[in-house]
Amino acid sequence: MDLDTVSEVVLARERADLAQVGAGSAVLAGGTFLFSEPHDHLDRLVDITTLGWAPLTATAQGLEIAATCTLAEFAGARVGRELGSAVLRKEWPGTALFAQACRALLASHKIWRTATVGGNVCLSLPAGAVLGALVALDATAVVWPRGGGERRIVLRDFVTGPGDNVLAAGAVVRSFVVPMASLVAQTSFRKIALAPLGRSGAVVMGRREADGRCAITITASTVRPIVLDFDFPPSDSDLNDALADIDADVWFDDPHGAPDWREHVTGLLAAEVAAELRGARL
Repeated sequence: MDLDTVSEVVLARERADLAQVGAGSAVLAGGTFLFSEPHDHLDRLVDITTLGWAPLTATAQGLEIAATCTLAEFAGARVGRELGSAVLRKEWPGTALFAQACRALLASHKIWRTATVGGNVCLSLPAGAVLGALVALDATAVVWPRGGGERRIVLRDFVTGPGDNVLAAGAVVRSFVVPMASLVAQTSFRKIALAPLGRSGAVVMGRREADGRCAITITASTVRPIVLDFDFPPSDSDLNDALADIDADVWFDDPHGAPDWREHVTGLLAAEVAAELRGARL
């Protein structure tokens, strides 16, 4: 779709160019959502793909994923494969969630080659499966505030509701950092939808770290990602107690599933994830 109110496209070459992000402007990366519907309030786009960020960078602390990393690059970052500047090691089983999350999206492979990880997170939609995967891996968002400096936000605290997040006006997400403890963790993934090719009604992901600590992350069925933390792989009773503590108004309601159905199937998927984590080899 043409954005006929836009009169200027800024090709960002350095961080100073991002100062033009503000009222009446939008950050352009993949643009798959931006160009999908009218945005009559916009008159300027700031293209951040020209900043030249490496999609994936392995460090001693873990893995840094640029906001401009495409879904194809993200999904292709499988264990034991070299991609760009990052070599994803065989002992990083946590990266299995990357491709699984992308497949949970209702998107073609053409979209995969264009849409970005940062865009999926910043849209902050309940069905944002890439957002859910990064939350499940305890990732942190690296944010460049408009006035300079750097802010780090634990991703589980980033989204506040459907389409809403804590990103301040004029701020730009630079990257996401997945810690080493999550990269070496064992993971589990389950999803369900009302139709075989329909948008996900519930997505549940689990992570079991080397010390036995577990986290079960719920997305798509809730208005924001919900993380259930356990000091050890949860029993059915522990899991049911944690699920019962979720506020009733957190369950999402749209044509892809009613809240009571989403709550029910989430419980079934979470039980499968917990059972798989209990049997995981460390």
